[in-house]
Amino acid sequence: MLETLTVALASLFAGFIDAVVGGGGLVLVPALFGVFPQAAPATLFGTNKGAAIWGTAWATGQYARRVQLNWRALLPAALLALLGSFVGAWTVTLVSPGFLRRALPLILLLVLAYTLLRKDLGRHHAPRFSGHRETLVAAVIALVIGFYDGFFGPGTGSFFVFLFVRVLGYDFLHASATSKLMNTATNAAALSLFAFKGHVWWHLAAVMAVTNVLGSLIGTRLALARGAGFVRGMFIAVVSALILKTAWDAFGR
Repeated sequence: MLETLTVALASLFAGFIDAVVGGGGLVLVPALFGVFPQAAPATLFGTNKGAAIWGTAWATGQYARRVQLNWRALLPAALLALLGSFVGAWTVTLVSPGFLRRALPLILLLVLAYTLLRKDLGRHHAPRFSGHRETLVAAVIALVIGFYDGFFGPGTGSFFVFLFVRVLGYDFLHASATSKLMNTATNAAALSLFAFKGHVWWHLAAVMAVTNVLGSLIGTRLALARGAGFVRGMFIAVVSALILKTAWDAFGR
C-alpha cells in the first residue's frame, strides 16, 4: 500500500511537470526504481509509460482547446514521431546507446546556455514556415527526436520544446502544446512494445495514470493561465535538473 501511494504521488508530480514542459520521467522513473529495486528495468519503464501516456494525452486535449495548433502540419509529424520511436526501440536491441550517456549532459548544457543567452527566445509566437514547409520541418524534428526517444529517451520533451521554439519559431506555450502531441505518439509506440513483451504492471499503471492525469490537469491550467514566460521558466528549471541528473549518471557513478 505504501509503495503504491509513493509512486502515485510521484506520478502526480511527474504529470504536472510533463504537462508544462516535459521531463516527467525525471521524477517517476527514479521513484519506480527506488520503490521496486528488484524489479526488471523493462517492467518499470513499461509501467512508467502505461501511466505517462494518459497524462500526455490529457494535456494534448486541454492544450488543443485553448492553443491554436496547425493540425495539418503536426498530425503527420506525430505519426512520424511514433514511427521513429518504434525504429529507435528496435535499434537499441542491436546497438548500445551507451555512447550517448556522456554526450547528453553536454548537449543539454548547450541548450540551456542558448536559451539563457537569447532572452527573447520563445516569448513570441512567430512561426517561420507555413504550408508544406512547416509540415516537412515538423516531420523531420518528430522523426529524429522520436527515434531518440525509442533509442535512449532522457530529455525527449525538452528537445521537442527547444526545437519547436528554435527551428519553427513557436513560443514556449505553443511548443509545449505541440510536444505533448509528439510525446503521446512516442509513448504509445513504446507502451505497445513493452506491453507486447509483457513488461507492464497494469494494476499499478492504472493507479498511477489517475494521479498522472490529475497532475497534468493542474500543470496545463497553470501553463495556459501564465503563458509562455512561465513555460520558459519551467523549461530552464527542468533542463537544469536534467543536466545534473544525466551528468551524475554519466560521470558520478
